[in-house]
Amino acid sequence: MKEQSVLDRPFSLELPCVRVSQPIGDFYVASIPSDQLIQITISDVRRMAGDREVDTYLGIQREVNPKRVKEIGDYVNTVDACFPTAVILAVKGSCAAYDETTRTLTLKSDLESEPPVRVHEIAHVLDGQHRIEGLKHLGAGHPSFEVNVSIFIDMDIENQAYLFSVVNLAQTKVNRSLVYDLFDYSRSRSPQKTAHSIAVALDRTEASPFYQRIKRLGVATKGRFTETLTQATFVEALLPYVSPDPTKDRDLFKRGKVPEKANAQELRKLIFRNMFIDELDMEIADILFNYFGAVRDRWPRAWDAGGDGYILHKTNGFRAFMKLLRPAYLHLARPGDTVGREKFSMLLNKSSLTDDDFTTDRYKPGTSGESALYRDLIEQLRLVP
Repeated sequence: MKEQSVLDRPFSLELPCVRVSQPIGDFYVASIPSDQLIQITISDVRRMAGDREVDTYLGIQREVNPKRVKEIGDYVNTVDACFPTAVILAVKGSCAAYDETTRTLTLKSDLESEPPVRVHEIAHVLDGQHRIEGLKHLGAGHPSFEVNVSIFIDMDIENQAYLFSVVNLAQTKVNRSLVYDLFDYSRSRSPQKTAHSIAVALDRTEASPFYQRIKRLGVATKGRFTETLTQATFVEALLPYVSPDPTKDRDLFKRGKVPEKANAQELRKLIFRNMFIDELDMEIADILFNYFGAVRDRWPRAWDAGGDGYILHKTNGFRAFMKLLRPAYLHLARPGDTVGREKFSMLLNKSSLTDDDFTTDRYKPGTSGESALYRDLIEQLRLVP
């Protein structure tokens, strides 16, 4: 006789919970260990190509984003990982029973229905599928990870679709610049905090080429009229020179450890890595101060130009010159050395570009214009990309 499959065996799970009554109806708030949450939702999470009922109803296709799953997988293994918002589940009435006296919700498979509902089909995910996929990467020996869930019983497809739309389609994303600004409150070191601190220092220093030019919170600051870069643009251009994995580095510092330094080969890419490990943050700031000071000296009119036509002091120009910084710095010094403005100026003077070249007519908005400017500078300055 063939052994019964694990999926075909009866399954039940008792959850202490709280019933919540809202205009849309009643639902149940509970806590489920991540391994059990994966167990009762795995089929639904994998079925992400439009054959879930709510997806068909909405006429959409949801697919698991591998990059997002990896990010969450890394995150759940950090020392202070947290999912404060609930994963939202929909469960058929035949698979749930609530005991008012004990305030216990029992979730169970229903092998007698047609078609049968097996353990991995008990709960359908309305919101949180990437968190569930990421939790599959929780490392062995890691403390248990409980997930708060909101469970709707026998919710009709119209309300499922409505709830999905409210949670996923109408939400306002947090401004990335604000996220980086909040690292100011962190007590431990991290690449993000260092990059934020450098951005703030350059924005506040009067002699800096970035004086009052960085939108700290991603939006214009009241009373300022010279801001052309968001803090997120600045930080995200600097981080690749400091760390290959900022989340991992932050976690190590939180655990009281120090990340490894880069070897000679790695320093060709992570030019500020060892300065960061040695807590030489302001020396990194000095290099950026001198480098972009030289850029401002070489093309002063384009750097200070107003209006929409010039790009040197905006995202495209900044990102192109940040990309150029690595080959320029390595041409002039060894990683860890501070390079003065004069050396950067001598190098930039080899470029044939004029102030009037830094316009959207020559370098189109978007990554194509940014890449074209970078290639022109590499060629004119005879640098190794």
